[in-house]
Amino acid sequence: MNFDKYKLYTESVQSPEVDAQFFDQYYRMYNGQEALVLKEDFCGTFLNSIEWIKRGAFKKAICVDLDPEPIAYSRANYLSQLQPSQVERIQIFERDVLKKSEEKVDVIAALNFSTFIFKERKKLKKYLKRSLKTLNPKGLFFMDCFGGMATQEPLEEETEHKEFSYFWDQDSFDPVSHNAQFYIHFKPNGEKKIKKVFSYNWRMWTLPELKDLMIEVGFHDVHILWEGSGPNGEGNGQFARAEKGEVCEAWVAYVVGQRPPD
Repeated sequence: MNFDKYKLYTESVQSPEVDAQFFDQYYRMYNGQEALVLKEDFCGTFLNSIEWIKRGAFKKAICVDLDPEPIAYSRANYLSQLQPSQVERIQIFERDVLKKSEEKVDVIAALNFSTFIFKERKKLKKYLKRSLKTLNPKGLFFMDCFGGMATQEPLEEETEHKEFSYFWDQDSFDPVSHNAQFYIHFKPNGEKKIKKVFSYNWRMWTLPELKDLMIEVGFHDVHILWEGSGPNGEGNGQFARAEKGEVCEAWVAYVVGQRPPD
């Protein structure tokens, strides 16, 4: 097979149609009205925004990422999923998410654990302040995160797909700084493993730290959406508001906050 790292990444770890539906429905349930404008920070190939646009004739999306490569890839490979009239409702910016944004939006989605790139509290706080100012009143900010005992030790997990295998490699973890190194490897069927296709050096922020920072910058009703478990004990992709979580080897959750109504 031709090696296409973004295609394999999408098939391995993303579910943009499900995510766009989730943000749309949760906003409607929370605020009693429809969200129209999504801002996808750290957007990469901006597939969540593409799916958001498909969900309604009045929906718009703003996509922001500092890396030109995935943006160019998606322009060439995924943007054609939209009709010309839909393309007019999506804006794509190659810029730092820390820069001031003039756009006003209803939902901000910071996904794929990308906020973990901010290792210093002051930088993460700056990003959260920027996000709060970008939201319309009653707008919602979603930030995904993960943790658990198994995420703090060397581990390599293989997931087999039809034409390839995906490897999640937890290479190292420092308990003093909470900095961690992760890699994604791929192995096309019948070929050698291609190592370190994606590399992530993150600070593993904890849920209380993230909640406290969001409250500190002015978010309202900051809460956790915790992923439920399936029959096999693994995450089932269903998220519900929770005051307490399970003690488990690995977990995924959203931290959500609202810009207070005027």
